Order: sequence, then structure tokens, then C-alpha cells
Amino acid sequence: MAKGDDAVRKKRNKINRKRMRNSESAVSARVASIIAAKRRRKAGKRRICEGMCYSLPTAEDPFNDRHGKKELPKKKKKPPPPPPPPPPKKKIRKEKNPASPNPDKKVQAGSSAAVAVPAVKLGPKSGGDDFGCPSKFLILCLNAIRDSWMDEGWLDESADGSLLLSSTWGVDLWRCFSARSNVLDTSGACSSREQIAWLVSAASDIITRKEKQGLVVKCPFLLFLVPSQEKAIQVRSICKPLKALGIHTVSLHPGAPVDHQVRGLKSCEPEFVVSTPDRLLELVSLSAIDISGVSLLVVDGLHSFVDLNFVDKLNSIKVGISADPHIVIFSNTHGETSMSLARNLLGGPTTRLSLFDSIASQSAFLLQNVHFCASEEQKMTEVMQIVSETVSNQNLQSARILIIAESISKAQMLVSSLRGENCNLLCGLTSGCFTISDSDEEAKILVKDRESIPTVDVEQFEIVIIVDFPLTIGEYTEILTRTARHSVIGILHSFFCKVDAALARPLITVLEQCRQVVPEALRSLDSSQV
Repeated sequence: MAKGDDAVRKKRNKINRKRMRNSESAVSARVASIIAAKRRRKAGKRRICEGMCYSLPTAEDPFNDRHGKKELPKKKKKPPPPPPPPPPKKKIRKEKNPASPNPDKKVQAGSSAAVAVPAVKLGPKSGGDDFGCPSKFLILCLNAIRDSWMDEGWLDESADGSLLLSSTWGVDLWRCFSARSNVLDTSGACSSREQIAWLVSAASDIITRKEKQGLVVKCPFLLFLVPSQEKAIQVRSICKPLKALGIHTVSLHPGAPVDHQVRGLKSCEPEFVVSTPDRLLELVSLSAIDISGVSLLVVDGLHSFVDLNFVDKLNSIKVGISADPHIVIFSNTHGETSMSLARNLLGGPTTRLSLFDSIASQSAFLLQNVHFCASEEQKMTEVMQIVSETVSNQNLQSARILIIAESISKAQMLVSSLRGENCNLLCGLTSGCFTISDSDEEAKILVKDRESIPTVDVEQFEIVIIVDFPLTIGEYTEILTRTARHSVIGILHSFFCKVDAALARPLITVLEQCRQVVPEALRSLDSSQV
């Protein structure tokens, strides 16, 4: 039976409604969102924006199209990286003539107070580890020590602590470590707190640099020798803030039982060891500690060790270190025993440092010999005798000699006399100065006139002979404080005549300040002027 038109239409509408119900594009997006929200509400699942709180329209969004949400800033596209620059052209370096003078500039101690300084070459035979510039870890160590001082009340909290960071002495010490030069400090009888802080911070910096390079650092790295238990406790307290940075310090002194210290050394491997010589040798004999790999040896208060008869013990400790360590000595006295001990301990290139600019501090470990001569012939005879004794002395065979004459004509006369007096001496004229050296280059003699002394690197000469005394005492002290800055011991010979009687009193004052021997002829000449 054929279906009617109503039934066909009804069936077609039903199929269309079913098709529209299943199609995603059946309704608009707004109607679809309302339907979806209704379904979620019936299912018990709501969005955060469909809570009980409703956002109000604002001036920026009057129709509330963003539903209270802030418009996120659009991400800016990063510009494309610039093309890499072309590789620089290599410059061809010309080889330098080995016979030409050294073009390296002289570095003066205390010339810079900045912390970031380049590694420089100090001393005549330096050639060490190029550390570049002080690292952030060095500043971190100094800041840790400074903060601990502020907590203890030793340092004023109102101070910014920049005096510790900008210490010229500390920068010079770091330069010496970079140039592998030993240090002889003549600031005082023993080290100060600031000096200890810089020393242990620089040692910590060296340890971290070597570990970053993949090198094995033997423990203990630093051996700090002190004369008493009180000094050991002081050094240990300064090093204590470095424990949080991975640097462990152990103090060894007679005030603690030996068994306790042996157990402590077995339980840890300290980077720093602070000890008295007698207790250290006792623990070494018990095989509780091995000092053969020490890289930095510090002797604090050389004169105190001499007074305590620890000279042999210091030499034994030095022999027990098989490596070639940096050595730092603090002492301002220059007795005969102290000078001999310092010479034995400091074998390699050495730089003398000082915190103060006083004449006594700058001229420590320098011998001042004043010769009183009545005539020019006697003066020339004694000059030749000093040069001959220096060349023949085994301890001074490698020393360099600087002879200062009044004029160029007198310098030429000295060169002629030296050539005739000493055999196997060769004389050459170079840039206005006479350089004399023997065939084996065991002694080098430089003769200069007085006017050209400011251009001479006096720091490199161990022995200086002033043939004609300067016109003022200031010129004498300037030569004195510049002599032998890169050696353990220096000698300054000066010749005094009756024409220099007006400078007798100032010269005696300088000799007494430096605790040097004053000749009786000089005192009698001074008394005759009164």
C-alpha cells in the first residue's frame, strides 16, 4: 500500500533532525558552548570560570568577552642571530734577538689596589703558573672571613669591609703565587690577621683552580708553622669560615693530647695544617701525617723560631717536603742566624713585601756597610777589594753588582780599573752604561753614573756600591729601599768622606732606625760638626 505524502514528509523530517543532532556544525559556536556547559553542569563537572563568582564588564572589555581574564602579551619574535665574524688573521711574530735587553716592564710592589689584575712576571727567574686573574672564589673566601669577623665583633659592622678586599699587599702576594716566587715579608715580627686572611684565601683559590683542571691536590696543601699554641689557635679561627666552602683546617700544638690529634688526622684529610714544629715532627715520626706533598709552606715569625732553638727542626721539615713548595716567611729582624736560616729556606726566586713604607721595614734583611775614606785612592782600592771578594765568594757568585759613580768620566775610570784588576773580565759599552761580566757569567757588574740611576732597575741587584755619597740623605734612602727586592739578602756599600760631614747626623739616624752598625769614624765626624 503506497504511503501518503504526510508519512513521507514526517519520515524525511525525522531523518534530518537526526542528522542535525549528530553533526558538529549543526548549531553555531555560541549555542554549542551553551549546550556543552549544560551537559557539564548535569554531569557535575564545571570549569573554573563557571563558579559562583562572575566577572563584571570593564572599560577595556565592556561586553565581557574575555570573562575577566587579562590579555596575555604576545611573544615577540627573537631577531635572527647575526652572522659569525670572520676569523682574525694570524700575525707573524718576529723572533727577538736573545742578546737584546728584556722588554718586560718592571712591576712595582703596591702599584695597584684593584682585585682583578693580570698575572705578571716577578723576579729574575720566575716562570710559573699563569692563573690569569683572581677568581670569584677568592673574593668569596675573603667575604666569608670578613662576615665572620663582623659576627665576632672584631670588625665594625658600619665599615664596608673594603679594606680587606682592596689590600695592596694581598694583590702583591697573589701576584707572587702566580709567578711562582717565594715571599719574604718584613712588615713585622709575625703576620697580621689581614695577611693570614689573604694568604689562606689565595691558597684556597689555587686548590679550586687545580681541581677544575683535573689535577690531584695532595693533602695537606698548606703547612702553616707557628711558634706557639696561641698563634695556632688564631690562625685556625681565621680559617674556620672556609670550612663551609670545602676547605678543612687542623691545628696541631702541644696543648692537645697526641692520641686525640692522631685520631683526628686519620678521620679526615685536611687541606690546611697549622702546627708547631715540635708537635709536627712528633706526628710525622708516628706516621700520622705525611708532609711530603706540601705545596705551600708558611713560616710565621722567623725570629721566634730562632729564640726557641727550632732552627734544626725547621730545616728537618723543609727536607721532609719532597715537592718544590712556595715558601712564605714573616720576619722583620735580620740577625746573623735569621739571615742564614732565611737563605736556607728560600732557595728559589724571592720577592720581599711589606705593608709599610718605612725605611726600617723596606730595608730589612739588607746590610748597610759605611766605609770612611780619606782619599780617592783609598776609595778606589776598597771598591776593587769589594768586587774581588764578591766574585770569589761562593754564596755571592750569582749576585749582580751595581756600582754608582758621580759622573760618566769616573764610571769609565772604574771600568778601566776593573778590567785591569780582575782577569777574564770582558767590558762592553751598551746604551751609555758599562756592563762587565766574566766569561762564565758568574758575576755581572753594572757601572752607572748618579744621574741615570732613576732609569736603572735597582731591585734586580743584590749588591750596590755607592762610590760617591749622594748629595742628600733622601737619595741614599731611595737607593736603600729599592735594593735587592727580588732576593733574600742584599748589601749596600757606601763611601763617606770629610766633604760629606753635613750628612753624618742624618746617616747615623737611618742606620740606627735600621739597627745597623754605626762606624766610630762616622760618630766622631758627627761630633766634630757640633
